[in-house]
Amino acid sequence: MQISRQTAVRAISVLLLHLFTIAAVCFLTPANTAETLSKVGSRGEEVKAIQQELKDRGLYQGSVDGIFGSATEEAVKKFQRQQGLSADGIAGPQTLKKLGITIGSIPQANEANVNLLARIISAEARGEVYEGQVAVGAVILNRIEHPSFPDTLSGVIYQPGAFTAITDGQFNEPVAESAYRAARDALNGIDPSGGAIYYYNPDKTSNQWIRTRPVIKRIGNHLFCS
Repeated sequence: MQISRQTAVRAISVLLLHLFTIAAVCFLTPANTAETLSKVGSRGEEVKAIQQELKDRGLYQGSVDGIFGSATEEAVKKFQRQQGLSADGIAGPQTLKKLGITIGSIPQANEANVNLLARIISAEARGEVYEGQVAVGAVILNRIEHPSFPDTLSGVIYQPGAFTAITDGQFNEPVAESAYRAARDALNGIDPSGGAIYYYNPDKTSNQWIRTRPVIKRIGNHLFCS
């Protein structure tokens, strides 16, 4: 009986050790290590960009709805064959590059990036509530990951015509202290805008196009839109 107890204790110890090892690996492995590819079942702005580009090339006849279905897959395969790529119907990095579609990634919250993002936040939202300042920063970062905008922080901020603060001198004004905190929060993943890529003050804008964008929410004086 004593031997069987020892055996059982050893077995349980080994089992617990295995479970601990598995848990540690899962905890320490970053969630974003797997590369995200647009394929059947994918949805979103990248899929819309793929569909539009394929449609412009006469390879896709369906709706630009952001839903990667069988018709989109066949169009991707046709394009891949034209380009001498493996025709697997998956829009990976090589296929996206050939299509001219690029997606940036959120930069690190280092001093240079915080300072640059804080400057545009201060210029665009100096008088807004703190949540609204973070939301403006988040919109800028959301644009980096969107196929319709430049792929870098500086590229988004200095994109011609994107922000009036660049041309009216507000960008060069002293930066509000709260804007630095807002920039850090945005760069660390806080997004009160709900994934918006546009914002505007409805009491001040004369731009009729921006008023057609679907509104996600209002924070302070700004409407945040997709």
